[in-house]
Amino acid sequence: MKKLFALICTLGMMINANAQEENRVITTAVPFLLIPSDARSAGMGDIGVASSPDAYSQQWNPAKHAFAQQQIGIGISYTPYLSDLVDDIFLGGVNFYNRINERSAWAASFKYFSLGDIEFNTFDGFNVIPQGSASPNEFTLDVSYALKLSDQFSMAVAGRFINSNLRLNEVDPDASSASSFAVDVAGYYQSEEIAYNDFNGRWRGGFNISNLGPKLSYDDGGQDSYLPTLLRLGGGFDFIFSGGLNKLAVNAEVGKLLVPTPNEEILDPEGNVIGYRQPDDSFLSGVFSSFGDAPDGFSEELKEFTWALGTEYTYDDSFALRAGYFNESEEKGARKFFTLGAGFKYNVVKLDISYLFSASRVRNPLENTLRFSLTFNLGEEYIEY
Repeated sequence: MKKLFALICTLGMMINANAQEENRVITTAVPFLLIPSDARSAGMGDIGVASSPDAYSQQWNPAKHAFAQQQIGIGISYTPYLSDLVDDIFLGGVNFYNRINERSAWAASFKYFSLGDIEFNTFDGFNVIPQGSASPNEFTLDVSYALKLSDQFSMAVAGRFINSNLRLNEVDPDASSASSFAVDVAGYYQSEEIAYNDFNGRWRGGFNISNLGPKLSYDDGGQDSYLPTLLRLGGGFDFIFSGGLNKLAVNAEVGKLLVPTPNEEILDPEGNVIGYRQPDDSFLSGVFSSFGDAPDGFSEELKEFTWALGTEYTYDDSFALRAGYFNESEEKGARKFFTLGAGFKYNVVKLDISYLFSASRVRNPLENTLRFSLTFNLGEEYIEY
């Protein structure tokens, strides 16, 4: 018998499966695209669409690159995954942006998700016979271009190549990797610094429609899987004290998967409902139908929105403390967690760390995990206003 873990891992990570939970949780292919790749955003409750720009804006809102303070930014991140169970599953990323001039910037990033090494064995009586091993993985490679349309507003487009190699030949001899492509469309607003009675302030706002592209297919006969097309909307405000020495940023964000709700019943031989499957529509039809296809109507549609709150205190742009909260409906995944984070900057180097506390009945794969990201800020500095 082949090692049971291999089968469980493959089936668990294959978002292509037809059966759904009775509460109609929306599932997609390559869900690792939704995991924050940087510790700064992770420390603020997985918020980033309208936070201030940094080297990791590519995942959250590439339009922010046009407002970056440094000409060049390089970001390297590492996130252990399921660290309480295994030590070789992780999410890693490399990010780069270059601000071409005062109005435009381009960026690129590489994101890699490894499921570690899986060994396969057969059993001959009481003997274990090794049958080899495999290392399933997924990755994305993307580029973006951001342009200021005014002094306070920018937009960006990004293109993304996606590859998923989770189907194992040891489990399915006909297995092969799957690939697709996607685009992002994003916008970002950042006001001038405004003088109030006791402090200065700055408003921020942003949106991003990410991972918009064709469904992922692992073979010719199986059902295609939707990409995690996600709409993010967010806003924030910076409280600026002591001439900029102390800053307090508050942020709020909502998100919704633009993917059809599983609404086709799966019946057992006795006619009982045992689950639901998604309709087999095109990805564009799925985007538009996702706002009104929940079987229980508007009340269920509202449950498909997630929301998050986050705050960040910085001192002299060299030290930061962060906290956040993320909420998802109990019937749509039940992700609920608090986060804490910190950042330290010395010269051109910045180190960020974050930690997650689950507040849900569903255990979070990132619970009890320290996440790290390293940033290098290079080139000339841009003063916006």
